[in-house]
Amino acid sequence: MALAIFDLDNTLLAGDSDYLWGRFLVEKGIVDGEHYERENERFFAQYKAGQLDIFEFLRFSLAPLRQHPPKQLHQWRSEFLSSVISPLITESAIQLVQKHRDAGDTLLIITATNAFVTRPIAERFGIDHLIATEPETLNGHYTGDVDGEPSFREGKVNRLNDWLAENRQTLKDSWFYSDSHNDLPLLEQVDHPVAVDPDEKLIEVANTRHWPIMQLHG
Repeated sequence: MALAIFDLDNTLLAGDSDYLWGRFLVEKGIVDGEHYERENERFFAQYKAGQLDIFEFLRFSLAPLRQHPPKQLHQWRSEFLSSVISPLITESAIQLVQKHRDAGDTLLIITATNAFVTRPIAERFGIDHLIATEPETLNGHYTGDVDGEPSFREGKVNRLNDWLAENRQTLKDSWFYSDSHNDLPLLEQVDHPVAVDPDEKLIEVANTRHWPIMQLHG
């Protein structure tokens, strides 16, 4: 039984759930629109350029969780999943997951996006195992801080190694699907790295190293 690992944003999803959650908060008037939109765009550009300070971004992106009660947050998240995320779950992505499920592989999503946003998305794919950046909670409320190491760049490798030890799994014959050059540290660890609708930097690396490139979302 092999491990099939999937990045989420712009890989399994035909869009970026973290960025779109921010857009959703702006459109609902939940956050200050002008400031939040400007910062969201700035961080998104940094991410694509491989220059994102993950801790600065998380202080920004997790702040709304601290500012509202969990019940209200969950209501907003349900609306977000229905109106924004559901249309981004494509048949081709479902088929890719099913191919590995039929092969008996262990399915795992690993994402830098926080677990509040991504856990229900993983559930929609029927994937039980999720490694995501964990928002800290205290007495049932979000603090706006991070619990543990963010699963970003080398942090994905560290978090995955912890998960492997806890679950008595290995990377023998493992797969990892990703769109982003930010995931090169993990792509280099698996036996079957696959570039999915890759960004320009990942296309260059994949061509140089003869990694397969697939178009999952057209």
